[in-house]
Amino acid sequence: MADDEAPIEEQPEVEAEEVEEAVEAVEAEAEAEAAEEAVEEAVEEAEVEEAVEEEVEAELEADEKTEAKADKKADKKAAKEKPIPGADLEVDIVVEGDDSSPESSLDPFSDDPDVVVVEVEEPVADEPIAATIKLAADARYTATGKRKRAVARVILKPGKGEYLINGRSIDDFFPRPALQRNIRQPLEAVGYEDKMDVIARMHGGGVSAQAGALRHGISRALLEADPNLRGALKSRGFLTRDARAKERKKAGLKKARKRPQFSKR
Repeated sequence: MADDEAPIEEQPEVEAEEVEEAVEAVEAEAEAEAAEEAVEEAVEEAEVEEAVEEEVEAELEADEKTEAKADKKADKKAAKEKPIPGADLEVDIVVEGDDSSPESSLDPFSDDPDVVVVEVEEPVADEPIAATIKLAADARYTATGKRKRAVARVILKPGKGEYLINGRSIDDFFPRPALQRNIRQPLEAVGYEDKMDVIARMHGGGVSAQAGALRHGISRALLEADPNLRGALKSRGFLTRDARAKERKKAGLKKARKRPQFSKR
C-alpha cells in the first residue's frame, strides 16, 4: 500500500524579499493610478471653470449689446421727437396779492441801483401807410385785379369813398359784410378811404372771387398812384394774387380726392 502512493512534491519556499518587491510594485501602481485620476479630475475642473467663464463673458457681451441697442433706439426716438417750445423756460408764477417775492418788495422809484424796472411793450396796432397821392380833379388811376376766374378792372379817382361796381353800390353787389371789409382794406390801410372813389367793371367767377379780384385791382391801382407803396402793400399781402383754386375732378373719383365707398363683398 505504501508503495502505491505517489511521492508528495515539495513546494519551493518564497523568499521574503520577493514578497516585499511585489507589494511595492502593487503600491506603486495604485499610486500611479491615483495620480492619474487626480490629474484627470483637475483637468475636468479647469475645463468646467473655463466653460463657466466663457458663458459669463457671453452673457455680459449679450447684455452690453442689448443695452447699446436700447440706447440707440432711445437716441433715435429722441431725435424724431420735436422739441417742445419753451420747455427750457422756468415757471415764474406770482399769485395775485402775494408780495413775498424780493422783486415786489423793491420800490421802482427808489435810487437803489440794484432795482431793475422791466417795461412791457404793448402791442401796437397796424398804423396807416404814409402815402402821397395826387388828388387832382382829373386824376385817374387804373388797374386790373384777378382771382380765380373773376376779373376786375378798377378806376380810382378823387371822391368821398363811394364804390360803384357794374353800376351798383357795394352794399347791393356784395351784401356780405365780410366781403365788404375785405374790399375796403387797401384804401383803409393807406388812409384814403374817404378821399377816393372806386369804379369797377367785373365779370367771371363767383361772389367771393369777385371780392378778391376787386381788392387786388384796388391795390394795384394804388401802386399806380404812388409807387413807393409797393413794400407796405406787399407786406400786407394786397399785391399778391390769391392763386388758390378748386382742384379738378379726377377720373374714377367723385370729386378731386373723394373716392366712392369701398365694399369688400
